[in-house]
Amino acid sequence: MARYVLEVMYDGTCFHGSQIQGDTPTVQLELNKALSTLFRTPIQTVGASRTDEGVHALCNYYHFDWADELNMDLKYKCNAILPAGVAINKLFAATNPEFNSRFDAIRRQYRYRIYAKKDPFLHKRALFYPFTLSRESLNKTAEIIKEYEQFESFSKRNAQSKTFNCTIHQSYWEQKGEELHYVVEANRFLRGMVRGLVGTQLHFARGKDPLEGFRKIIEAHDCTKAFFNVAGHGLYLERIVYPEGMLVEI
Repeated sequence: MARYVLEVMYDGTCFHGSQIQGDTPTVQLELNKALSTLFRTPIQTVGASRTDEGVHALCNYYHFDWADELNMDLKYKCNAILPAGVAINKLFAATNPEFNSRFDAIRRQYRYRIYAKKDPFLHKRALFYPFTLSRESLNKTAEIIKEYEQFESFSKRNAQSKTFNCTIHQSYWEQKGEELHYVVEANRFLRGMVRGLVGTQLHFARGKDPLEGFRKIIEAHDCTKAFFNVAGHGLYLERIVYPEGMLVEI
């Protein structure tokens, strides 16, 4: 049995999240349906990162098993029958038949996009946020995040996580033309974590509370203290990294 891996991109506003939920339209359901149609037998995929409804992905990974070598242009044929909101970028063979797209990932990177001047072409592609923000505050809170490993305050309830520890490799804000972006990279993320980090930083950047309150929220280990009130459509899963040699593009 060989294990294959799809690198997938999708428009999150077209789906009710990435992970399968019965017959509800999700990214994983559409991939399973397309592969099952082509192979003429039920195929189940396993995703690397779960994204909520509205959240986009420039790069997510799904693995599946097939007993034989692929004798078709699978990427082309899948893209021909997948809905317009999802596309396969690349196809890989896993060098280890026990490869797991979720648990073998060592880094994940997200980007949250914000714009302040109304633009219909950014609707549902970034968050319209027409408020005055302190860049100094945003830069400070982004740096503070890197000092911590325990992020229970930024995990939504009922996440069923065994641990709330995450190693943050990067956390910063940057200007991209008319947009302001938050970039965060870690070994793993909790459910709703990036939106919680963004919403809470924006709260302090608007001068709602003294900045020292940001540390108190992190150290409270209580998700009711954080702010998750930013839309999913501003968030992009941008990059996933695996150890070198695990995947061979075909």
